[in-house]
Amino acid sequence: MKKSDFNFSLPKELIAQVPLEKRDASRLLTLDRKTGEVQNRTFSDLLELLRPGDCLVMNDSRVIPARLMGERVPSGAVIETLLLHDRGDNVWECLTKPGKKTPAGTKLSYGGGLLNGEVIDALPDGNKLIRFTYEGVFLEVLSQLGEMPLPPYIKEKLNDPERYQTVYSKAPGSAAAPTAGLHFTKEMLLNLEQKGVKLSCVTLHVGLGTFRPVKEDEIADHIMHSEFYIIDEKTAQTINETRKKGGRIVSVGTTACRTLETAADENGVIHSSSGWTDIFIYPGYAFRVVDALITNFHLPESTLIMLVSAFAGREHVLHAYEKAVEERYRFFSFGDAMYLY
Repeated sequence: MKKSDFNFSLPKELIAQVPLEKRDASRLLTLDRKTGEVQNRTFSDLLELLRPGDCLVMNDSRVIPARLMGERVPSGAVIETLLLHDRGDNVWECLTKPGKKTPAGTKLSYGGGLLNGEVIDALPDGNKLIRFTYEGVFLEVLSQLGEMPLPPYIKEKLNDPERYQTVYSKAPGSAAAPTAGLHFTKEMLLNLEQKGVKLSCVTLHVGLGTFRPVKEDEIADHIMHSEFYIIDEKTAQTINETRKKGGRIVSVGTTACRTLETAADENGVIHSSSGWTDIFIYPGYAFRVVDALITNFHLPESTLIMLVSAFAGREHVLHAYEKAVEERYRFFSFGDAMYLY
């Protein structure tokens, strides 16, 4: 398949720049993946749409203030650094801008020396490995110096950084939010639990590969980015028991979906595990675990719209996107949501 098979027209004014005042007041477009029928709902309607015995699987990764503005030592030239992956031993895989100005051996300073770094390697994809030195706790230093790394299509300043976090986030490590979960409130989750919907969490630390465009014309030639995931024994057991009893596995977002499909065996049984996944899901993929998907609207020709198309059918998905544009839905990270079942 060609990447152009996943293109659609989107007026720029439909790209949401700020979150709504109420998280669960977002609109919800439902899509029946068997018939292609779409309906206009509100996100809080999920209380009706989910059934007792279903299991809602969320990604509890928390976005870190991963964008650092520093300077090259001794020249003082401004260097932007984006933390991508913690490689251990105070070494992070980073994206630097301008990248050509930071070869191996480059020394960097942030916050007047509160944090210092040295580029120890340049990777084939252009990313850099930087070893950081500091006093105290790294995440505390980062909270002083770093900024929330909003996607490039969001131009407005975010007044409350917590609005780019899910209410259930707890595991720091993402460079971008698992945005499908931004619509949930604690009250809504409590109501779902009281209805008999099981709540489970996986962890997948979202990298910037989420925003990298597919450059190859043939999508099968695209090399997917790797991201670190964790599924614990309790979550694996809950999901497996749900499936045995005939309940549905409802994935909150493409990140949770990719994690579940990575950890499932050929029979759809989830095993507790952790590691790096570069699973690329596009039409033709046979889903092993996920029965329903909650997700935002994604960029044209992105790996995310390809995943959604694999789940519900490319024609159905593109038709639903056309309807969403007609109905003036809000798109992307701070936009409205879809429920595909």
